Amino acid sequence: MEYSIYVLRSLKNGKRYVGYTGKSVDERFHEHLSGTNQWTRQNGPFVLIHTETFVDQQIAMQREKFLKSGQGRKWLDENIQR
Repeated sequence: MEYSIYVLRSLKNGKRYVGYTGKSVDERFHEHLSGTNQWTRQNGPFVLIHTETFVDQQIAMQREKFLKSGQGRKWLDENIQR
């Protein structure tokens, strides 16, 4: 099984959303677009700006946690185009 982290950017206000899933990224992205999550319902629509895939669940979860940290947000600012 593969696990993914993904980063969405709000077209409404430019905010980022970092998530983790064991589903396909496309499936999870469409769930966000349909408003299944309160934060994404209030801040959508979105574009998918970054994905990473892992075979180890713990590593994927650690990467998600990193991207939500101060250093991770800085890494996204420096490496992912707006």
